[in-house]
Amino acid sequence: MMELQVQLLMNTLQIGSVYVLFALGLTLIFGVMKIVNFAHGTFFTAAALIVSTIMIWGVDTMGLSIWLSYLIAFVLALLVVCLIGFVVYVFGFQYFLKDLNGSFILSIGLLLLLNGTYLILYGGVPRSVPDVIPGNITILGASLTLQRLLLMIVAAIITLGLYILVHRTKLGLSLRAVAEDQEAAMLQGIPYRRVALYGFLIGATLAACAGALMATVTPVTTVIGDDFLVKAFIIIIIGGLGSVVGAILGGLLIALIESFGGYYFDPSTATLAMFVLVIVLLLVRPQGILGHAEK
Repeated sequence: MMELQVQLLMNTLQIGSVYVLFALGLTLIFGVMKIVNFAHGTFFTAAALIVSTIMIWGVDTMGLSIWLSYLIAFVLALLVVCLIGFVVYVFGFQYFLKDLNGSFILSIGLLLLLNGTYLILYGGVPRSVPDVIPGNITILGASLTLQRLLLMIVAAIITLGLYILVHRTKLGLSLRAVAEDQEAAMLQGIPYRRVALYGFLIGATLAACAGALMATVTPVTTVIGDDFLVKAFIIIIIGGLGSVVGAILGGLLIALIESFGGYYFDPSTATLAMFVLVIVLLLVRPQGILGHAEK
């Protein structure tokens, strides 16, 4: 019985770490720019597709080791997604800052455009990549693949790095100041549009990290990011829009419901429980657990 609980907890931490990374990017973009980016999942998808393509090319064609192929693919995926994010911001989102309606229409259009582009380039066949670290490890009687353990560790390091960036650096101070009060931040000399660009690129990079990590443990499709996008919205509604700590708590809570609920009941019941939780929270505390009510 103890082994089962540990196994479910390990499953929670593994999928929760990816949810947290993805949701952090979404909530950071909302906090700084006051927009909801429905195209956020396309950054996740782009990174996963690039990793799956470069790894197969590196191992099968170039004869590189799996480790080296993955490192090259990971870095390249981040660079490409940052470039996509830069183009999308400069030619799109910068004209709709703090405009929920305009940014909604723009992000839906980008979602359709990018998903269609991915489908043309990669086709609809799911892609799989070889394990970067083959093998298993046993923790308190629960079995965990070394690949998933690596995913958890890397995701935790990135999350910790973001927390330090937001709370311990000048850029983080600027991001929090803009998120709290844009006008007051500008009066203090903070360049709002530049900070918004940095926030958007950081958010896109976090989505890319999540996609690059997830590509090693699940088949990659051209719409894989859309599935995570729905969960990310649930997470930030629970944790509170714009709250970094709220996104972390929300991501782990949703992963916990998904893991334990899916085992003791079924996946459909677990999904239903998530939406019921969201409905109850919206009725009782609309701003989320750690969100702040609009004044």
